[in-house]
Amino acid sequence: MSWPRMGGVGTLSRIVRAVAAAAIIGVGALAVAGCGFQPLYGPTASGQQLSDVMKSVEITTIPGRAGQLIRNELIFRTTGGGYGEKPRYRLEIALKESVMRTLVNREGDAQGEIYQIYSSYKLIRLGDNQVVQEGHSNARAAYDRNDSIFSDIRASRDGQERAARTIAETIRTRIASYLATNA
Repeated sequence: MSWPRMGGVGTLSRIVRAVAAAAIIGVGALAVAGCGFQPLYGPTASGQQLSDVMKSVEITTIPGRAGQLIRNELIFRTTGGGYGEKPRYRLEIALKESVMRTLVNREGDAQGEIYQIYSSYKLIRLGDNQVVQEGHSNARAAYDRNDSIFSDIRASRDGQERAARTIAETIRTRIASYLATNA
C-alpha cells in the first residue's frame, strides 16, 4: 500500500513548520495571559474604559506658546475633542525651552537651529491631593534658518509645534499606562 502524494516533501515540511509555529504562538499566549499583561486601550483595572478615565484628567494652564500648544494637544487627546468629565486627577506641567544653533558658517550666522523642550509633570489625585505619578519628557525639533523673516519665523513655529506634539503624546501615553492599571 502506498500513500498518495500531495505535493511532495516541500508541502509536508511547510505543514510541519506551520503547526510548530502555531504551537509556539499558543504557548506564548498562555504565558502572557498569566503574567498580568493588560492591553493599554482595553478596560482599566476597575473595569471602566480607559477613554472615560482619561476624560477625568484636568490639565492645568501652562504658560507660554509652547505650553498652550501642549495643553491643547493633551486636552484633545484625552477627551477626543469632546467635553471632559468630573475631574478626578489634575495634571501639572512645567516647561523649559531652549534653542541651539547648528551649522554655523564662517561669518558666524547659524543656518539651522534645534528647538528643545524639557518638561516635568505631576499627576495628582484630587481626593487626597497625592502625587500618583511624575516624570520628565524631552523633545527636539530641527529646522533651517532662512533669509526671509517670514519663512524664518514660520520654520521656528513649526519646530515648536512638532516638539509640543511629541511632548503631549509622550505624557499622554505615560498617564494612560498608569491609569490603565491603577484607576
